[in-house]
Amino acid sequence: MEAVLDAAVAVLDEAGGSALTFRALAARLGTGVGTIYWYVQNKDELLDRATDHAIGGVLAAVEQQPDSDDPIADLRAMAVALFDAIVDRPWLSAYFMRNTDVQGNSLRLYERLGRQTLRLDLTPRQRFHAVSAITSVVVGTAADLGAELPQELLDGEVDRDEHLGRFAEAWRSLDADEFPFVRQIADEFATHDDRDQFLAALDLTLAGLRLQSEN
Repeated sequence: MEAVLDAAVAVLDEAGGSALTFRALAARLGTGVGTIYWYVQNKDELLDRATDHAIGGVLAAVEQQPDSDDPIADLRAMAVALFDAIVDRPWLSAYFMRNTDVQGNSLRLYERLGRQTLRLDLTPRQRFHAVSAITSVVVGTAADLGAELPQELLDGEVDRDEHLGRFAEAWRSLDADEFPFVRQIADEFATHDDRDQFLAALDLTLAGLRLQSEN
């Protein structure tokens, strides 16, 4: 099973979910398609098990981190670890926590996040909402970063700065009364760093959680 999942993750890393077929996996393993069915019943199960296999590395890293005296800081470290893993493997965003009956590692990682909220003065509903919000910020932002790039960027016709600069220039020329905000942030948009943007969103979420737990 380990070899099958290693191969499945390799296919997903190279070409995404659409490329992961039993035929492609069997060819990579040098075996017949029928052999794959000894381990998984269908493609959905294969995707869930491959996702859980990859998340196992994140879980191992998180479990090695000792708790500090600040659960919010510990939540942040876990969230960043998950974010970095999904940025490296964008396909994870589509399948993470999709089926926790199969994804035991994903459920354990979710539990590790949730345990930090047990150290805060929150109700069960607040804890559920907190972990849901953090997970949404992590997975949603990482998924956006992993989205397919415009063809002109893929072809090398323009670089990222030029691509963003075109939009920023158009925003600067908008009517000041109708689009005051967009005009004001045009320069920030043109030079923004995606990871910094994620960290800002995460920190805003965690700051709200800290205030909630203290009130």
